[in-house]
Parts: sequence; C-alpha cells; structure tokens
Amino acid sequence: MLKKYLFIVSAFVAAMAYFVFYEETENGPIEQNSPIVSVEIPNEFSELAQIGKLNYQSNCADCHGENAVGQQGIAPPLVHKIYEPSHHGDESFQIAVAMGVRSHHWKFGNMPAIENLTRSDVTAIVAYVRELQRANGIF
Repeated sequence: MLKKYLFIVSAFVAAMAYFVFYEETENGPIEQNSPIVSVEIPNEFSELAQIGKLNYQSNCADCHGENAVGQQGIAPPLVHKIYEPSHHGDESFQIAVAMGVRSHHWKFGNMPAIENLTRSDVTAIVAYVRELQRANGIF
C-alpha cells in the first residue's frame, strides 16, 4: 500500500514539475529568455517616450526584454493587458521601481527596486511603455 501511495505521489510531483518547468508550443519547447509576446512598434514616439526608450533600454530591457516583450523565465511583458492603465496606473510603475514589487500576476519571482532612476526617468519610461501598449491595442 505504501509503495502504491509513493508511486502516485511521485507521478503527481513529476507531472507538476513538467508543467512548471517545461512549457511547449506547437513548434516545440519554449526556451528561457525567449520573448513572451509579439509587439508592434509605433512609427514614431513622442519626445518623452524617446527619452523613456533610452532609459528603458538601460534599466529594464535586461529583464523585461526589448520593447517590453517580456522574457520566458525572467520577467513579464509590459505590453500586456495586465499592465493597461486601468489596472496598473502610472504610479504603480513608480512604486515598483522605487520599492520593488512582490510577484502576484506572474511566476517570475519578486521584482527588486531599481536604483538610480528618478521619478522623471520613470515617467519617461512609462510614456514609452504606454505608447507601445497603445500601438498594440492596450488602452
């Protein structure tokens, strides 16, 4: 009886590990660091968003990916309905950068605070992200 119980528990743990650590698409396994979403890039950015893009590339892209597409196993995409203004307002980005944020929508772990960014820097980054979102139907 104990062996049967251990077998069932082991099978369950193995199945859960498969679903947690091995995701697959129609084209095969999803690789770590691969983009999570596809993003349409606007033809032009406002002046503030252009500054934000530079700040984003220097401070956010290593985790959230180029153009905020996210990275498998690293960090979520910011061009996503979860981060639309009505759900995560601009101030939530300010707080996340200043204080970090506990993982709550995704399974990437907690985001640490990002040092050396001013409120103005984050405002520009948010402008960049919002313009990317609008270009992708996220209002």
